[in-house]
Amino acid sequence: MTHTGSPETQEQLEALQNKFDAMGLNLGHQLEGFVHSKPINYWDYIQVDTLLSLQNQRTLVPDEMVFIMYHQINELLFKMILWEMEQVAYTQELTTAYFSEKLQRISRYFDMLTTSFNIMREGMQMEQYLKFRRTLSPASGFQSAQYRLIEFASTEFINLIDARFRESFKTKDEQDPLYYDEVVEHLYWQAAGKDYTTGEKTYTLKDFELKYKEDFIRFLKAYKNLNLWSKFKMLPAEDQKDATLVAAMRHYDHTVNIKWVMSHYHTAVHYLNQGKEPLEATGGSDWVKYMHPKYQKRIFFPDLWSEQERADWGKDN
Repeated sequence: MTHTGSPETQEQLEALQNKFDAMGLNLGHQLEGFVHSKPINYWDYIQVDTLLSLQNQRTLVPDEMVFIMYHQINELLFKMILWEMEQVAYTQELTTAYFSEKLQRISRYFDMLTTSFNIMREGMQMEQYLKFRRTLSPASGFQSAQYRLIEFASTEFINLIDARFRESFKTKDEQDPLYYDEVVEHLYWQAAGKDYTTGEKTYTLKDFELKYKEDFIRFLKAYKNLNLWSKFKMLPAEDQKDATLVAAMRHYDHTVNIKWVMSHYHTAVHYLNQGKEPLEATGGSDWVKYMHPKYQKRIFFPDLWSEQERADWGKDN
């Protein structure tokens, strides 16, 4: 007995037919596959068993598990942020409403990151942290490649050059085949792993670059005109004055480069400033000057801040 189904079912079948015709696929084959497929469940969809198998301690200290899971959660949030950024980057007809919505989403993710530092600051016993931290060396949080990609996708790379070299870097020839190598060599986070009096790099930095430098250069080239700041400046002049969008840009800039950074900084102070001299970070970095925004003055969208605001960046935090 043939059952034609309801009008709604017929409409859905026609939509499926159109969809698979456009893809050059046979609808009957797809429906047959659906007949034999098993229903999805939560644990398979979220891959819970795989996810929960990724926490592997290097010591027997219980609070190391807090440290591992916290940083894994950070990396998942970074992935969410990059997913939103990619949509802005590759949207052809970018509206102020869409742009603002995406920035507000990204800022909420960073708000989660900012407030979550209490898990680190209040959630590990000091004596336990000081026991397991040396087993992490030479690994360092600055080796988060996803966070570097977030920065590259946020602004033009000149705004990420170490503040000491930013002006002189503007005179470099962009046509030089080694130009992007020079960009990476002068990014602000090089200060976390390079002695500028000798030019010597730490193992932590060398290992990081060996793993990711070529990926970074490809990403920098791809996002040269697709980063948030460039996309904003491509909008019509009237759209660049949109109050909601400007507020969202400023909020994101302040959230990432002051609020989140300072939460990270205060957590580092809590654990590493145990005596008259601060303890060395696990990667050997001068973490105070690397992290504090008043030194590097990382500002994604400099033209949206007054001269005085830029001069005072990070001073009151």
